[in-house]
Amino acid sequence: MYETLASFAQTWGLVLFVVAFALVLIYALNPRNQSKFDAAKRIPLEDGPVESEDDTDVR
Repeated sequence: MYETLASFAQTWGLVLFVVAFALVLIYALNPRNQSKFDAAKRIPLEDGPVESEDDTDVR
């Protein structure tokens, strides 16, 4: 029983991760998302204060 369940989990876990990887790769390489990625890559170069959702200073 354990061997069957372990084999099932290993096989379908691998399939799940391969499908998830393929979906992430498709999303990342989709030309419609290029403007989002271009804007994100310029964030470290922009001047100005860093804005966060909460204004608390955590030290």
